[in-house]
Amino acid sequence: MALIEKTDIHIVGHDQIDTDHDEFISLLNRLDAADNKDFPALFQQLYEHTEQHFDRENQLMQQFSYPGETEHKGEHQRVLGEFKQFKSRVDKGLIAFGHLFIKDRLPQWFGLHVSTMDSALAAHVKAQS
Repeated sequence: MALIEKTDIHIVGHDQIDTDHDEFISLLNRLDAADNKDFPALFQQLYEHTEQHFDRENQLMQQFSYPGETEHKGEHQRVLGEFKQFKSRVDKGLIAFGHLFIKDRLPQWFGLHVSTMDSALAAHVKAQS
């Protein structure tokens, strides 16, 4: 069973954001199933994807003068900071910490973030287009 099932909850109605969410879910599920040998490279891949994903959303917020930009960008920075802390542990061979982050932290955060911040951003962009 997948850690996160792709459902309508993860679709916000903006093609690029939805594509990023699909890739995030796919990488998260691959990490959940990864052995300790493959985990560090996949963790790095998810981290890089998340940085790029957030950059694209940040550009949308600026382009469309999104009123919630400060809070949304702040949440991106907070999550990337947390990600970096766990990445440093994974890089030192402490794979168990990375597994905990993948299983216990990211799925719950992602669901809430998509249903609140990302859906509001997508609605704003759609209204402005």
